[in-house]
Amino acid sequence: MKIFVYNYRELDEGEYFSKFAKEFGAEIVYTQYSPRENSVKLAEGSKYISIVTTKIDEALLKQFHDIGVEMISSRTVGYDHIDLEAAKRLGIKVCNGSYPPNTVADYTLMLMLMTARKAGLIIERVKQQNFTTPGLQGRNLSRMTVGIMGTGRVGKAVIKRLAGFGCRILAYSRHEDEEVKQYASYVSLEQLYAECDMISLHMPATKDNYHIIHKESIEQMKDKVIIINTARGSLINIQDLITGVKSGKIGGAGLDVLENEAGVFKKDLRGKVMDNSQIAALQELPNVILTPHVAYYTDEAISNMVFSSVKSCYAEEKGLENPWRIV
Repeated sequence: MKIFVYNYRELDEGEYFSKFAKEFGAEIVYTQYSPRENSVKLAEGSKYISIVTTKIDEALLKQFHDIGVEMISSRTVGYDHIDLEAAKRLGIKVCNGSYPPNTVADYTLMLMLMTARKAGLIIERVKQQNFTTPGLQGRNLSRMTVGIMGTGRVGKAVIKRLAGFGCRILAYSRHEDEEVKQYASYVSLEQLYAECDMISLHMPATKDNYHIIHKESIEQMKDKVIIINTARGSLINIQDLITGVKSGKIGGAGLDVLENEAGVFKKDLRGKVMDNSQIAALQELPNVILTPHVAYYTDEAISNMVFSSVKSCYAEEKGLENPWRIV
């Protein structure tokens, strides 16, 4: 079984690819390049390819199909970067990865606390040897009503952590979870917007919730609301969020994901002109904490993602049940 790995990172993935290749008898061939039109041929001779978040559209899928690729395994939980309908038409299987929800849940709680307590501004001042306190007065999480949009594995894990802080928790989801009801009250989206001091997003990226946070929904929210997003960038119309922060309607934001983050996040752009005006604008806002899509980034999560990528290829090769199979 030969697997061609795109966007290979020796620094954090290397030891795990070596470990699981040996465990499942896989031959791993890799490149640091992304899957693009000019790098498709690198995967020639491999039925399986492993990718990260590079956009895989129909044209690229057709090229992979033409060189004999039968399955794409994404080392990510999300798979909205892959054209699933086109993959289905071409007969290319698609799999995602998995890791424990605690990784993102812990990071989410960190962003909540940092944003509520203005930690970004505090750290910046201290770096400048400015030890004054005006403007640093924060808010107590225990006195907030916190809204969780999406109560899947990560959303539920965040809710359980929040329960220990004594805050009131409201939840919104299409599918209610009985365990969640021990800690939170399910409400309508309108009620969540109207009553929450902080809102945290934990939804997948779908057509139905594209830009679920936008100008009109922000207008329905409480003044000085804090917005946290460790889920998917496409859930927020970022220009509307920037406008809300500048107007004072939004009191702060903790963002680990952004729409159109590709080409910026995971890149070293020191000394270069930032050509993403929205990210540049967010960096100028003192009450916004911006991190480069690292909520998942722990040793446990990287091990799990590489394991699931290799194991899903092994499952398909051996005709076994594949729990990561999407199409």
